[in-house]
Amino acid sequence: MTKNKITEDEVEQVAIELLEEQGYIYLTPEEWEIERGDLSNVLLKDRLKSAIDTLNPSIPEEAKEQALREVSNLPSQNLVENNEAFHRMLTDGIDVEYMGDDGIKGDKVWLIDFKEPTENDLVVCNQFTVIQNSTNKRPDLVLFVNGLPLVVIELKNPTDENATVKKAYTQLQNYKNAITNLFYYNGILLASDGLDAKVGSLTAGWTRFMVWKTRDGAKEDKVTIPQMQTVIQGMLRPDVLLDLIKQFTVLRKPKKKIQRLNLQQLKLPRR
Repeated sequence: MTKNKITEDEVEQVAIELLEEQGYIYLTPEEWEIERGDLSNVLLKDRLKSAIDTLNPSIPEEAKEQALREVSNLPSQNLVENNEAFHRMLTDGIDVEYMGDDGIKGDKVWLIDFKEPTENDLVVCNQFTVIQNSTNKRPDLVLFVNGLPLVVIELKNPTDENATVKKAYTQLQNYKNAITNLFYYNGILLASDGLDAKVGSLTAGWTRFMVWKTRDGAKEDKVTIPQMQTVIQGMLRPDVLLDLIKQFTVLRKPKKKIQRLNLQQLKLPRR
């Protein structure tokens, strides 16, 4: 395959093969469409329910169903607020109550096995169509852990001089505005032209998207190794990905705007 014959589909296929080597199971568009049913639904709910059952064997069924409802119906219409709420559910567990032998009992429902990352249900989907408010968008790749869409990847063709990593980043920003519900659950964004690649968080600007430089965590890869290969084999390895999401995700709320008042607006007592 010569360089001038590389297509975006082939770049996508290379990424999928690299992800399969990391333990992800590939679902074709036909398969994930059957699992989802409704294309406005961004979760693979059967997989999520199965994971909740497996990870929480001592929790009564009604409490597990309550946790599933909370994940599926996040409390806000605001993207960042929902993403923050979901992150707390993911890392701290979901608080549930149920009737025990001695009265009402409080407990936690867990969504992911952080101790044994490869024991989770790992899936990669391509051309993942999402419909929201009559808008139809298709991110190139979405990585699911236990039915939760934690990573969104946008790819461009490396042989097209106009299809840059920056263009892939811009496309991700467009997706955030058009199909917001997919990004409620996002942990990592990845933009690549098939060779070069940069990663960032949900709210990171372009200048905060960075290159991941190591596959083994000990030394930087040679410049001859495509950055897309490095980030998939290094950062998107299940143990590294889940460690980053759990231990290295910082949520910062914007500072409240302080209203500056003219002194004449203040009703001060006369002297």
